[in-house]
Amino acid sequence: MASIAVYPGSFDPITFGHVDIAARAAKLFDRVHVLVVHNPDKDPRFSAAERVELVKAALAGVKGNFDVNSLESGLLVDYCKMVHARALVKGIRTTVDIDYELPMAQVNRDLSGIETILIPADPMHGFISSSLVRQVATLGGDVSKYVPAVVAAALTK
Repeated sequence: MASIAVYPGSFDPITFGHVDIAARAAKLFDRVHVLVVHNPDKDPRFSAAERVELVKAALAGVKGNFDVNSLESGLLVDYCKMVHARALVKGIRTTVDIDYELPMAQVNRDLSGIETILIPADPMHGFISSSLVRQVATLGGDVSKYVPAVVAAALTK
């Protein structure tokens, strides 16, 4: 049986940090489902469908077996069960991310038995966040160092 992981995130927009985590997860698992999820605490710049397309474009040249989908309602663990995932993958940049991810990992494990794998960000990308990229782009700054070209172009529209 193939080992499958789910890498969820709002990906609004996908950054080079996200791409790096997806690529590293693809080395650990036979298939990685990159899942665009709705976060009720965020007001997304791009629709779920647009984010799915941007993620697909960003991962087009990355080695690995990726499925890119969205989950706009329901529990993440139910999606994981549906695709027979063995693990959730989360990227972490700082201890703030650990404090945020740890309780979710514990609840997800309690609900379904699925384990969460925390992958530390590459120091080159550790300071990049989607919200910071959106802010810089909104103010007219160049975000091409932080996001794939297709994403930078979408942010300037």
